[in-house]
Amino acid sequence: MPDRRPYRREAEDKRREALISAALDLVAEGGPQAATVRAIADRAGVTPGLIRHYFASKDELTREAYRRLMERMTDDNAAVLDNAPTDPLARLAEFVATSLRPPVVDPVAVGLWAGFLHNIQRDAAMREVHAATYLGYRDLLQSLIAALPRAADPDQLRADAIACNAVIDGLWLEGSVLGDSFHEGELVRIGLASVGAILGVDLAAAIKDKTV
Repeated sequence: MPDRRPYRREAEDKRREALISAALDLVAEGGPQAATVRAIADRAGVTPGLIRHYFASKDELTREAYRRLMERMTDDNAAVLDNAPTDPLARLAEFVATSLRPPVVDPVAVGLWAGFLHNIQRDAAMREVHAATYLGYRDLLQSLIAALPRAADPDQLRADAIACNAVIDGLWLEGSVLGDSFHEGELVRIGLASVGAILGVDLAAAIKDKTV
């Protein structure tokens, strides 16, 4: 008889993903209060009791949903590096520009992010998820900064990554919430100029899209 375990595992993985997606959809539509156990189960097409098979508690499901949201945004941003030039300055420029354009800049994503924030304050495990995903993005940004042809010790690289990340986060937040308030390409231009000023490099000159 053929071994059915891989198929069972695949089905369970899909069901677990469906629960996470359902939680994210409900938070996006109605805030955290809308993502009740019953609502998540109904949206995913399972019984409420089955959620306990995959997650020890609703809090654990909430943490995984938040982790998935943050990792997805980082992955959307990092995807540009797959086809980016090999020049370190150009790679950083493309990364910064992508962080300030859709799909990374997204009103749904910022609403989800805001919806989860209150849990970060009350739940130590949620703070760990937040710290891990924040550091994952910041470490990627720092690696791009470290590749630039300029002298910088580890402490300076860390400080630069923190400062550049803060600029990107602020512009991402404004662009996601008030996208209609900015001219086309304005946030990208400001981001490139601001990050470039922190690092002492000309990122705008290195970007492939010369219309920004």
